[in-house]
Amino acid sequence: MRALGLIGLVLALAVVGVLVKRQMGSMAGAPPAADARPQLTQPEQALQVQQQFKQSLDAAMQQPRPMPDDAR
Repeated sequence: MRALGLIGLVLALAVVGVLVKRQMGSMAGAPPAADARPQLTQPEQALQVQQQFKQSLDAAMQQPRPMPDDAR
């Protein structure tokens, strides 16, 4: 019974391995997507992420808090 479970596990691992290999092979042949925006340096990218986070946080803080129906 244990041997059957072990065989099933090995088969599942083999299937996953084949799928990963197939997926990685299809990604290797694909050219990188052309981005309309110029590539940013790492400090510029970090600053952009910080600004986006601040904007999201400010937008979330502006939304009114939902009040329960029973509070009057």
